[in-house]
Amino acid sequence: MLIDTATVELKGGDGGRGCLSFRREKYVPRGGPDGGDGGHGGSVVFVAREGRFTLLDFRYRRHYRAERGQHGSGARKRGRDGEDTVIEVPVGTVVRDHESGEVIADLDAPGSRLVVAQGGRGGRGNARFATPTDRAPRRAEEGRPGEERVVDLELKLIADVGIVGLPNAGKSTLLSKLSAARPKIADFPFTTISPVLGLVRYGVDGSYVLADLPGLIEGAHEGKGLGLRFLRHAERTGGLIVLLDATSDDPDADFRTLLGELSSYGRGLDTKPRIVVLNKMDLVSADAGAPLVEGEAPLAISAMTGDGLQELAAAIWRMVESIDG
Repeated sequence: MLIDTATVELKGGDGGRGCLSFRREKYVPRGGPDGGDGGHGGSVVFVAREGRFTLLDFRYRRHYRAERGQHGSGARKRGRDGEDTVIEVPVGTVVRDHESGEVIADLDAPGSRLVVAQGGRGGRGNARFATPTDRAPRRAEEGRPGEERVVDLELKLIADVGIVGLPNAGKSTLLSKLSAARPKIADFPFTTISPVLGLVRYGVDGSYVLADLPGLIEGAHEGKGLGLRFLRHAERTGGLIVLLDATSDDPDADFRTLLGELSSYGRGLDTKPRIVVLNKMDLVSADAGAPLVEGEAPLAISAMTGDGLQELAAAIWRMVESIDG
């Protein structure tokens, strides 16, 4: 199951208390101050890891806190620092402040780290406050509290190529034919309600990640249907396959609808490299020929029978190479 949004509450560890202590030493007032500092509190850290594709873990656990620092002790012994709490998230996770909505970080590369809730500083022991005029200070500091914050996590899957189309255009079938992925396939709209990734191998050592994105409808950029959830993931793709149903009453109008939604959402979706594909050609009469799409030269395929898939696979690989190059 793909869970692509979550809200979590985080707290850095509190700093340890500084120690008020005196050693026993002849001719030294009260034996001399020897209270050690408290340890610093641990921090809550997000780390982007490959191999993770969902925020499902945060559905069952919403509260995270780091370890507090230990208190200082006599003989100028400093308290141990608290351990950081390291939380692994998928590559492509955007972290936002819950109250303001401001983006704190975009963890879009493997190994990216974000200290999201800083641990508190340890308090100073009384040995730190000794001066020539106050050789026996009787004060030590409390540790500082760790940072507390609530953040929203938003996952934008990273794929080389995304398949976009109206509901029932055959996106899931195409993904299953080109990759080892096995998305749910049925003859009703919105079978796919969350993105599905598949690894496609091409040639001897070529490969790329292909994403089956949920069906798009008119008004998606305003949040209709699966709307913004779909378009958020399309942002991360290098290129797009615009899949049209050749049996539609007007494939050209369908293409204009799709292009209009991508353009209205913005963020460069309508200018990404794209391949326009007419699917379900096995259901179109040979006499009728492939429908026309104004300004485009679509590839005609049948994902069900496999006709045209070799030509499509080659065209996708050329697009992937041009993007990477």
